[in-house]
Amino acid sequence: MSQEQGKNGQGKPLYGMFNAIPKRYDQINRLITLGMDNKWRDQAARECLGIGPRRVLDLGCGTGDLAINIVQRAKNYVTVYGLDFSPEMLEIAKAKSEAIFGKDRIAFTQSEAASLPFPNDYFDTIGISFAFRNLIYKNPIANFHLAEMFRVLVPGGRLVIVESSQPESKFIRWWFHLYLSTYVYWVGWWLSGNKSAYRYLTDSARKFYSPDEVRNLLMTSGFREVDYHPLFFGAAGVYIAVK
Repeated sequence: MSQEQGKNGQGKPLYGMFNAIPKRYDQINRLITLGMDNKWRDQAARECLGIGPRRVLDLGCGTGDLAINIVQRAKNYVTVYGLDFSPEMLEIAKAKSEAIFGKDRIAFTQSEAASLPFPNDYFDTIGISFAFRNLIYKNPIANFHLAEMFRVLVPGGRLVIVESSQPESKFIRWWFHLYLSTYVYWVGWWLSGNKSAYRYLTDSARKFYSPDEVRNLLMTSGFREVDYHPLFFGAAGVYIAVK
């Protein structure tokens, strides 16, 4: 049993979910975001490439969409890694990458975010696409995750996060939370067959930190110049933090 699974898995069915539904994972994401998740990843990929990186890590890469997007958008050659704890997710990511680029264009690794298998100051950019909430929100080892992200980034390197957020408008926030607890919950449960997983995911999205709280969390972890760009009236957002 991994450190993350032992501490974070209890009561939060992330391991069971991400190992049980990978074949429908992309389909569910398209449906519950009304297809907007691809556009949001596009923006995150552009930000990941904004400093002309040599090495980029897609942390919590899932089925590899952000890593693939980064390779497709890069004007110069960049070494891209994808890391996730789920072997089932990584198998899909590898198959998708190989279908587009051939073998070994993206280096996919199975590991835990609390103990990254990379040396200090290794990556110019880390991108996280809708995995940050699972690593941070009410996670007893959130500090380990943040410390590892900070450790493997070069000084001046970027941490780019695209994640669900809290709309500033109370009216929009109310509708967004209703959308999460009805449409997202029922569609996710119906397609995945995993009721408890989508109850956790919708509840955590409704209760996730505000942009100011995320900014403060990153700043207290050592990052600086934390910028936030809201997406779709603040239902999601892109954070850019500099080491």
